[in-house]
Amino acid sequence: MSRIRPGPWEKNKAPCLEFSHLSLKDSFRDLFNPQMEISLMLYTRKNPTCAESLFENDSLNINFNTSKKAVWLIHGYRPLGSTPSWLQNFVRILLNQDDMNIIVVDWNRGATTFLYVRAVKNTRKVAVSLSRYIQNLLKHGASLDNFHFIGVSLGAHISGFVGKIFHGRVGRITGLDPAGPQFSGKPSTGRLDYTDADFVDVIHTDTNGLGIKQPLGHIDFYPNGGKKQPGCPKSIFSGLEFIKCDHQRAVYLFMAALETSCNFISFYCRSYKDYKTGLCADCADFKGKSCPKLGYQTELWKDILKERIENTTLRTTVFLDTVGTNPFCTYYFVLSIIVLDKNMKDGYVTFKLLNQLGIVEEPRLYERHKIFYKLQEFKILGQFLNDVANISSIGLSYFQSSNQQCSTCKYTIQLLKLKSLTYPERPPLCIYNFVLKESKELFLTPSTCKPREI
Repeated sequence: MSRIRPGPWEKNKAPCLEFSHLSLKDSFRDLFNPQMEISLMLYTRKNPTCAESLFENDSLNINFNTSKKAVWLIHGYRPLGSTPSWLQNFVRILLNQDDMNIIVVDWNRGATTFLYVRAVKNTRKVAVSLSRYIQNLLKHGASLDNFHFIGVSLGAHISGFVGKIFHGRVGRITGLDPAGPQFSGKPSTGRLDYTDADFVDVIHTDTNGLGIKQPLGHIDFYPNGGKKQPGCPKSIFSGLEFIKCDHQRAVYLFMAALETSCNFISFYCRSYKDYKTGLCADCADFKGKSCPKLGYQTELWKDILKERIENTTLRTTVFLDTVGTNPFCTYYFVLSIIVLDKNMKDGYVTFKLLNQLGIVEEPRLYERHKIFYKLQEFKILGQFLNDVANISSIGLSYFQSSNQQCSTCKYTIQLLKLKSLTYPERPPLCIYNFVLKESKELFLTPSTCKPREI
């Protein structure tokens, strides 16, 4: 049986470029013989699974399209020397999202060391080296506007240092839980800062551990308060996962926002405490847009966020809650109430939703206690584990805060309005002019709100 001979293009085809295979031995060697190497791995839709070198003998890879966006993926500290577990999936998800150039910056031989301080010092060296490659790309017709740096941990600060070299003219930097140790409290020149790019968004998931607490970007997301993430081990006996789970959650949230239909709606608030007490259920600050969404689409809010920071110097810190398993989705609804009675003062309202199949969905309510005033609108934020797209009924209850409950008391509600914040394109639902008895649940059938209420 004759064998098919490979064509000339197959003979000359270079093997796939692989991420540096290092180990604990390399971290040990680094103690006595520190080394620094950088490899730029190019992925495109023409080579989605087989990385190629961005430059070969100073020649630009023909698969790099200078007119398309270039996403730079930059990892962080890697004392074990292993390949980042999220890397290949991240590349795949990004290429599914858009026809782009993806450049994985492999600086593993510089991040694989027992000496974290040495890895920190190497971040500036990496940035200087990257700036030379970028200058070469610019000579070939690439544009800084088209560059989006996604930096993980130390990689976030590398992205910032690159941005500083180019005086903040790169298009976007996304910091995924930027490293805290050796960077917390540093001036803007010594860490990632919003001035490093035209737009900087940051996700904080381990602010009391490996990440940084202070806001750094035009917008800073603090999922679950930014400290501890649901689903992560709570005991040090869980080993390495206890150390890295919260820190890496920023990566997996960003990927989930890209890959799934989850809308990680987030709420502008001064603190997580204020957010949890329901003080921040309003998206009016964003000029008709919905509340900002964590992830790739955050850039849709760029102009508003830049204007806010330029006019007020206020950082936009936003909060959201997630569940502990991938894809981490939750769903937010806000219930607005206008009462007609003066005597409905100190109490709280609870609500639940029924879908068309009669299945009840009960929310986590943020600070139920309210002081109700006549003809004022009050908002109650509810977080659901499941989406309720087709709502057939709203279950409503009112309770006095004091122990002296009144089983015969009735209250007139002028308007009840339910709005999905996760999917703001859905029309709000309203119920008008009804009577609510204290401590008794009332199920009401909503209808689409009148134009003046939308």
